[in-house]
Order: sequence, then C-alpha cells, then structure tokens
Amino acid sequence: MLLMVACQGNKNEKMTEQEPADSTDSLATSAAAMEAVLEANPLPKAADELFDDFFFNFIDNRKLQRERIRFPLPVEKGMQTELLESGQWKTDRFFVNQGYYTLIFDNRKQMELMKDTAVAHVVVEKIFLDQKWVKQYVFEREQGLWMLTAIRHKHFSETANASFLAFYSRFATDTVFQIQSLHDPVTFTGPDPDDDFKQIEGVITPDTWLAFAPEMPAGMIYNIIYGKDYVESRRKIFLIRGIANGLEIEMEFSRQAGNWKLTTLNT
Repeated sequence: MLLMVACQGNKNEKMTEQEPADSTDSLATSAAAMEAVLEANPLPKAADELFDDFFFNFIDNRKLQRERIRFPLPVEKGMQTELLESGQWKTDRFFVNQGYYTLIFDNRKQMELMKDTAVAHVVVEKIFLDQKWVKQYVFEREQGLWMLTAIRHKHFSETANASFLAFYSRFATDTVFQIQSLHDPVTFTGPDPDDDFKQIEGVITPDTWLAFAPEMPAGMIYNIIYGKDYVESRRKIFLIRGIANGLEIEMEFSRQAGNWKLTTLNT
C-alpha cells in the first residue's frame, strides 16, 4: 500500500503543481520575451514536416498563427457556415497554458502517425465534455505548409469517438463509476519509487484503484486526429502528455458487452 500511495503522489504532483504566486510577473515577462523571439524569426522549413513541430510553433506565435490561417475561414455550425475574417480572429493558445494535453487513439498504428511526414490532414479537437460537443480545427498541408482551413462544431454523436467520449465524461469525475468500469484485473506499469531507472509491473483490482488512479482531465480535453481514416472502434488508447515536463500517462480501454472497461494503466 505504501508503494501505491507513493506512485499516486508523484503523478498528482505533476498534474497539479503550480508556480508560486510571486513568480507570475517573471513568468509573464519570460513568455513575452520568448514570443518576441519567435515572431522575429521565420519558421524553419523543417518545422512543417511534422504537424506537432508546426503546431507548437503555431500556438506560441501570434504572428505565425495569423499567417497560417486561410481567411476568410469557414466556421461550420450545423447546417450554417460563417466566414471569419482576419480582423475577427483572436489568438488561441489551445492547451499550452495548462501544461499538458490529451490524445485518443484506436491502436498503436495510429500513434505512429504522429511521426509520419506523409500526413497532410490533421484535426485538432477541443472537446467540451459537459456540453457534449466538439470544436474541430481542420489543418491541411498545402504546398509544404500547414494551414488552418476550417473550424467545425459537432455533437459527440457525429464524431468517431462518440461512445468513448460519452463514457469518459462520466469516468473522469465519478470514482464509483471508475471502479465499476475496471477490467478485473487492470494491468499496471509505473516507475519504481525506489529506483528512478526501473519500472514496476503488477495488477490493479477494484479495491486498490483509488491508490493508483491518476488525476483525470475533465471539463474540456483535447485530441489530435492525424490522417482521415478514423472510425468508431471497440478499443481506445487515452494519453495524458505533459508539455516539457516529462508527464506521460497511458490508459487503454476496451468495449465489452456494450460497456467500456479500463484494461491497462501505464504511468
């Protein structure tokens, strides 16, 4: 039990750690200085090879963000489409200020697309769990340059992750439901609290879940869809990935008899 508590303590510290109040001004100054440097230098051509390299520049650089949006930008809401002009655009930092983001995959092959330079279509999703709708930012690589070409608003039911999102919106906030949604047992892999260079392996049973459970992102989460071939599936890999802090939590779920079950937790 001491081992389980130690593991949980380390994970929560990564997710909830905040800067001291008296460091706010210096952080803002540093961020502004970094943005000024980014805006003063053109984006290297190599940064357009992989979407992730481009996107982290896109969210950190207001000047680049405006340059890489095809205006007027179509914003689709149901059957209606509005055209957003350049002067109406507000810089969007996406997930950079929260220090982590989430990803949803069906399998390991999809995960490999993150490093595939042939990918030319990507959708970044803001997922509003409480309202059950998704805001999709559609990016296309045109003549070697990534461009934001459209924004779409969709209900959960219109997405490839419809069933899983409906499940996760409750799983993220209801510990009783979490325990009910565990495969028995759940396979666990995590850091050895006694040795930073080793991993420990074991199983999690319903009666020990709360000692292992990571902090679940709730309210609004993100997802990035690499490519165009995603469909509704019976398996999901849910990643919580830190930005420059080493955080990586992977949860694997499978749909069994109509119900989603957590089968694997890697931290």
